[in-house]
Amino acid sequence: DVLPSPEGPVPSVSITEIRQYLRAQGIPFHDGYSCLHTPSLFTDSRESQTPPPATNVPYTLFIDKTTGSFLCTATLAEGTWQDFQANVELRHRGVPPASSGEPEEDTRRAREDARCIWERAVPLWDLLDEDETNKTKAMFGISLVTDTTLKRFGVRYLRTAKSLVFPWFSPRDATLKGLKLVRVEKKGDAIAYVEETLPRFDSYRNLFGLPLVSRRDTELVLTGWELDALALHQATGVASLALPRGATCLPPALLPYLEQFKRITLWLGEDLRSWEAAKLFARKLSLKRCSLVRPGDLQPRPLEALNQGLNLTKILRAALPASHKSIVSFRQLREEVFGELVNTEQVAGIKWARFPELNKLLKGHRRGELTIFTGPTGSGKTTFISEYALDLCMQGVCTLWGSFEINNVRLAKIMLTQFATQRLEDQLELYDEWADRFEDLPLYFMTFHGQQNIKTVIDTMQHAVYMYDITHVVVDNLQFMMGHEHLSVDR
Repeated sequence: DVLPSPEGPVPSVSITEIRQYLRAQGIPFHDGYSCLHTPSLFTDSRESQTPPPATNVPYTLFIDKTTGSFLCTATLAEGTWQDFQANVELRHRGVPPASSGEPEEDTRRAREDARCIWERAVPLWDLLDEDETNKTKAMFGISLVTDTTLKRFGVRYLRTAKSLVFPWFSPRDATLKGLKLVRVEKKGDAIAYVEETLPRFDSYRNLFGLPLVSRRDTELVLTGWELDALALHQATGVASLALPRGATCLPPALLPYLEQFKRITLWLGEDLRSWEAAKLFARKLSLKRCSLVRPGDLQPRPLEALNQGLNLTKILRAALPASHKSIVSFRQLREEVFGELVNTEQVAGIKWARFPELNKLLKGHRRGELTIFTGPTGSGKTTFISEYALDLCMQGVCTLWGSFEINNVRLAKIMLTQFATQRLEDQLELYDEWADRFEDLPLYFMTFHGQQNIKTVIDTMQHAVYMYDITHVVVDNLQFMMGHEHLSVDR
């Protein structure tokens, strides 16, 4: 399996079926925002044949209302809806439920590497002299972030790599599960932040700042970056967390940890992509409890707001409710329209880096649009589209490929060659290095081949959109997906 792919068409389960099953099994539950809460099957070690009693039992097991996947926050056991049912059956037979067991070899190695780096890293306020500390803070734009805040969030500095180190502690027992390293790269006048995570991109599910949240907290601000969470907490005192992959995606596995909050404000960044992502994530989190901070000159990202001396509490108070009524007046749209006029470049979409001529034609990649490329067989459609999609993917656009014509291994080979911009068959010693970098792209493949039932394909796409926040789907090609029997107009 060259890349992580949505594991085949997942047997779908509706929220009604989940509720009926829980009632039939006598398992008490209550409705949360994006999950159902039930007592855990995994914390009660006594081999009781009866379901856990409803009284005095913490409801630590969360079942995702959209997919049926579950997570027990007390034991970190997780699995699909089918796994949950299997564990309930085992319980009836008096077999203790399967625990989450030992972590896989890769995870264990990543944790070991993380521990070594963590031990080598030093607290930022412990550098040899004040001058080095100030220079380092200035490099990352955090001169105004106090040592108290850095200490509270446990941020360290790795001298050898000139990187800030952000820890990922297990919410269960506070052991170190992984790290994110951030360094600064200067490109001319512009500075770029380069991130690296242990474990790799797909398994890194840290809600940075989670161990600091108390059970009594009911309000939360979700940011797209660790440094924003520091700035926000320092300026407002509100519980703030950073998403592991910023505005790229919100993995459903994190939703249980966000269930306790009655109000969540999403302040993900300062561009239109962050704004679009915030609207998408609010739907996952339940619109009625979410508010969004609209990006703009007077509302930049939290760290920038702190550096500019803006009032962050005031900005949070002015956040817009995510749910809006079905009918609106222009007064309610006024700000949105102004935002589109100010940011005409961003509204046009994400530009291709490799195809400047294409930007003149299409302006950029925008959500909710369908683009059809046509041409005779062998004219290079697939080769071009794979590079066109790769270009966006390298800019953080989560992409799903449905290739019905050529298999995924061949497609991945074409894309890897385009990514490396060289023939890797001549330099096999470079393969692992390029493959590692390629693996970190937010790229997924459907495992279909040849003619398919259209409903199965659509279901798989919808599942991928929920799981991986896909914003770009490539179908190659339409004829294969349709099948040739009675091509009706509806199709």
